[in-house]
Amino acid sequence: MITSLGGMRNPASAEDGKPTIVLVHGAFAESSSWNSVLTKLIAKGYPTVAVANPLRGVKADADYVTSVLKGIEGSIVLVGHSYGGAVITNAVNDNRNVKALVYVAGFAPEAGETAAELTGRYPGSTLAPTLAPPVVLPHGGKDLYIHQDKFHAQFAADVPASNAQLMASTQRPVTEAALNEASGTPAWKSTPSWFIYGSRDLNIPVAVHAFIAKRANSKETIVVNGASHVVMISHPDAVAEIIEHAAATN
Repeated sequence: MITSLGGMRNPASAEDGKPTIVLVHGAFAESSSWNSVLTKLIAKGYPTVAVANPLRGVKADADYVTSVLKGIEGSIVLVGHSYGGAVITNAVNDNRNVKALVYVAGFAPEAGETAAELTGRYPGSTLAPTLAPPVVLPHGGKDLYIHQDKFHAQFAADVPASNAQLMASTQRPVTEAALNEASGTPAWKSTPSWFIYGSRDLNIPVAVHAFIAKRANSKETIVVNGASHVVMISHPDAVAEIIEHAAATN
């Protein structure tokens, strides 16, 4: 059940005016987490780019995404999952080609807020106890992973166990510093935004999703009943649909 709460270009795509959909994955995930959504968007004729998010820090990651955006002609819909939401919030800068933002179980921080602080603002996240001992990096800092044996229940409960195990094995770490880095001026204040998230997200509390969507004056907010944090994997139709809604905006 889905509940609504509101309201590098392929030359062939340039002719029909479709924007390029740029998708940014979050922590503990990688670009293939968008595969099912990509399949649907590509079938509809949208040019697409799934960015390999470095997961090193909000500003550094946003700067990298910005460099990708600069190489794309025409209008862009920028999509971010989880921590990737914080990245897209900081990646628009003065790029007037970005016509819409879509937050897929994603953070939409205000200036000065961090992903860690937002997560703890309301009860409901059970992520912290599922983290494995951090990997200490050679030049300082720590990489964070989710324990593989806790990944399915925590991150992707509505995904088949075999698929969740592959995700657990291929998860990419985020630095501890990235989750505690203050966000800059938010793009959602000047760019229209759409939000979709699952009612059983255990990483980011549902109350946080509702709060940030309302604060950003979301054009449309979709809550997918029973969906986990990886709503783009378990419910790709709903995610592709809201991206298309954002793409259709003037």
